[in-house]
Amino acid sequence: MIAMLFLGFSAGLPFLLVFSTLNARLADVGVETATIGFFSWLGITYSIKVFWAPVVDRLKLPLLDRLFGKRRSWILLAQAGIATGLYLMARVDPLVAPETLALFGLLVAFSSATQDVAIDAYRIEIAQERLQAALAATYIFGYRLALLVAGAGALYIAEFWSWQVSYQVMAALVGVGTVTVLVVREPAVNHFAAAQDIAHRVEEEAAMRGHLPPGLARLAGWFYAAVAGPFLDFFRRYRELALVILVLVAVYRISDIAMGVMANPFYLNFMGFSKTQVADVTKVFGFFMTIVGSMVGGVLVVRYGVRRILLAGAIMTAATNLLFVVLAQQPPDIAALAVVVSADNLSGGIANVALIAWLSSMTSASFTATQYALFSSLMTLPGKFLGGFSGIVVANFGYAEFFLIAGLMGVPAILLVLFMMRHGARLDALAPVKEQEDALVK
Repeated sequence: MIAMLFLGFSAGLPFLLVFSTLNARLADVGVETATIGFFSWLGITYSIKVFWAPVVDRLKLPLLDRLFGKRRSWILLAQAGIATGLYLMARVDPLVAPETLALFGLLVAFSSATQDVAIDAYRIEIAQERLQAALAATYIFGYRLALLVAGAGALYIAEFWSWQVSYQVMAALVGVGTVTVLVVREPAVNHFAAAQDIAHRVEEEAAMRGHLPPGLARLAGWFYAAVAGPFLDFFRRYRELALVILVLVAVYRISDIAMGVMANPFYLNFMGFSKTQVADVTKVFGFFMTIVGSMVGGVLVVRYGVRRILLAGAIMTAATNLLFVVLAQQPPDIAALAVVVSADNLSGGIANVALIAWLSSMTSASFTATQYALFSSLMTLPGKFLGGFSGIVVANFGYAEFFLIAGLMGVPAILLVLFMMRHGARLDALAPVKEQEDALVK
């Protein structure tokens, strides 16, 4: 759990620096609102990480794998990319070279998404399923602490020094995660049991029917097991429920993510709050409310089960997003902002713990990184894609109308969780808990 605290910090640090904090930086220097909306597409990188997750799952990095193991070596490589990208972003003027800034932001986002794949796999593999809710709460605490640093901390530094200094400091803080990886142990999990069986069967078929040389046959088996194996395993286990699960994952956070794209421009440009006021309320105060929500969510999952809290989180997220509709129609009031932000972060903390614990319980030990990457990619892709058009919606209709649409986007998630609750017994029987425990023991 201590390891997950610091690894959560490592995972959370880059996120706002290519999302909310970057939007604030762009708005502060006078970049157009529509352009800010398009910059949010950098976040789509997090949503398509499933495409290279099989490489993280199956490929051993030369030298690094021998020194640190599979999971830790990939985390270290990703952290090098994050630190480099943040340092380069610090040196670019958004008004002079927005395309260059976007390119360096892409390096940060790609490296950060790769780090997420490896850290998520590490978290699932380091402990049994019964401990995943506790690990998720600790991970979220570290993640939110990093969001506080990369959000409020970056804004404070930018206010009193400059955006260049702010991003340079953030690049240096990547070292926190690097030290953690060097200290923690590699999980003792058999990643290859099911994958090797699939690879062996494909290798035999490729050699017999395709008349391939032994080397090419082995490569075909490895590639098929790495790319197709995780998806075959998932769909064979859950069958017709698999598509419903994936749709639920895709829409569960769509309301929250789509709304978040325009949050800082709303606070700074529309409401007229200063950067320090935004940092105080939305980052510092909001941080503590998210932690309270995460702790409450962890307790509620243990007490009432994960699917009930999934439902509560979906309802609360959609309802609290509608509070921004009211806020947008009122004169600027820092107290009202604090109330709305408190409700939003409290509901988000509860929903995130429940969602992470639920997704973790459905991954197979042989395909941990790829299957969880599939879930987490789908979890953010629709919201990120639709968020790219948020600036256009705000420009044409206004903030109140935008927040209303964002709130209504949460209704499908509520209906799908209710459907899942009706099939709860079957889902419990299909979950690969025993397989993960056996792999951990081995």
